[in-house]
Amino acid sequence: MKSRIQTTAITAFLAISATAFQSAHAADTGPSVSEPTANERLTLAREAIQKKDWRKALAELNVAAKQEPRNADVHNLLGYSYRLQAQPNLPKSFEHYKIALQIDPNHQATHNYIGMAYLMDKKPDEAQKHLTQVQRICGNTTCPNYTTLATAIEEHKKGGATPGAKSFY
Repeated sequence: MKSRIQTTAITAFLAISATAFQSAHAADTGPSVSEPTANERLTLAREAIQKKDWRKALAELNVAAKQEPRNADVHNLLGYSYRLQAQPNLPKSFEHYKIALQIDPNHQATHNYIGMAYLMDKKPDEAQKHLTQVQRICGNTTCPNYTTLATAIEEHKKGGATPGAKSFY
């Protein structure tokens, strides 16, 4: 009987000690912080893009692309950010635009932006192909993605927009 009481007392002591240790350990480690989701990173990237903080946008988008590699919006904005940073990286831009279009062939903004990239790369015929896709997807020639790209193509034909100019590209 004495042995049984000792065993019960020891078990109770260990249980109380373990609970106290866990509480103390939890207090030492602070609150757990979860990593932002791909959608949260996309929001942070859009905020950075509004501020033209391409480095932050690219950092957030590259992590988001690892979290959700089949997110067309993430790849579209990666292409956009690589294209519009101070030193445009057109190969990376095209890489991500093409991934976005593989994921979602009807992504209007991607067709618009890759068309702009083709103008920067002095390939207006390729830009025209994407303008045709935007028209097909929009169903008209008045949607913003169509009018923006159509205007940029016209300016490019006139020699008014230079590759890398931010006004249209």
